[in-house]
Amino acid sequence: MLPSPLPPDFIPFNKPHLVGPELEYIRQAVAAGKLSGNGEFTQRCQQFFEQRYGIHKALLTTSGTDALEMAALLLDIKPGDEVIVPSYTFTSTANAFVLRGARIVFVDSGPEHPNLDVAQVAARITSRTRAIVPVHYGGQAADNFTELLALARQHHLWVVEDAAQAIEARYRGQALGTLGHLAAFSFHETKNVSAGEGGLLAINDPTLAARAEILWEKGTNRAAFFRGEAARYEWVDVGSSFLPSELNAAYLWAQLEAIDLIQQRRQQLWQTYATALAPLVTAGQVRVLPTQTDSAPNWHLFGMLCRHEAERDELLAYLRHRHILAVFHYLPLHRSPYYVSRHGNAEPLPHAERFGQTLVRLPLFQDLQPDQQQRVIDAINEFYTTR
Repeated sequence: MLPSPLPPDFIPFNKPHLVGPELEYIRQAVAAGKLSGNGEFTQRCQQFFEQRYGIHKALLTTSGTDALEMAALLLDIKPGDEVIVPSYTFTSTANAFVLRGARIVFVDSGPEHPNLDVAQVAARITSRTRAIVPVHYGGQAADNFTELLALARQHHLWVVEDAAQAIEARYRGQALGTLGHLAAFSFHETKNVSAGEGGLLAINDPTLAARAEILWEKGTNRAAFFRGEAARYEWVDVGSSFLPSELNAAYLWAQLEAIDLIQQRRQQLWQTYATALAPLVTAGQVRVLPTQTDSAPNWHLFGMLCRHEAERDELLAYLRHRHILAVFHYLPLHRSPYYVSRHGNAEPLPHAERFGQTLVRLPLFQDLQPDQQQRVIDAINEFYTTR
């Protein structure tokens, strides 16, 4: 049976946006006869990240998940190693390292924001710890992020930034994705700039760059061979098929060209929500995720916190009844069936659990029209007038 069609006035949570040249660039890629990746559009996208953000080497991947899995492979994570990860995150953050045999050590969120609580990290470090994987939730770094980096240096640990949501965001003026040794970005259709599916691994430690390219090329020296730097094209290391199609890169390039306009629009939408919902915040009926100290956010999402889980679920149902799709976000990984089945019940992480029970994300996408956004705002206000 086919699903029922959505009502014509339905407001989705997200809608992919065409800035203009995407289809023309895809046509150009097809005409050039180079579809398999690492062509002109791939190289343009990678150079954009290197030049705009100061990344030493950038490599496009088929997804943000693949970028994380490539990072775990690049760091030679092995069975018995421990990797510190916030519990409030998507499965890919942990799964990339579980695939290499690592034990995941979860850290709670802070009391005000879903990002990991830096103050709790030191107590989680053991002689088996190899890496810390902070997640820049909603395009913001954790408070006291410099302390996290100092802790990693003190214990000789790798830092892999999960910057899936963080393009254009900054911490103390420095682009997120350039603070750690490695960083993973995502270009999933829900992200600020999109390729439908896609990602990028940022290599900020120059000592990792040459091997990263080999892993990216399925364990071969293919890229170096075509640059004339290797006499033969050989299998020289492990690797996998991380390189995306040139068609994805062509689509992404159009979005990167328009990134300033995209960011301006998202900021406008975010500020409209914040201003309109301020009376509910003042009345103590809802909270809005705050801007972290020293962070310049990228307006990736508008997060609103209800007072308890039942209220959150009632609000989502009410909005859906009004033909509006708002959504919750992550369920803490330390409570997931996969983790519990293998490790048993973990210690409580109360802040991560609270965010999992109360956080709501409102529709925020490039083509959200003023009348649609006002409908969302009106519906939320109507819901709380009955509370």
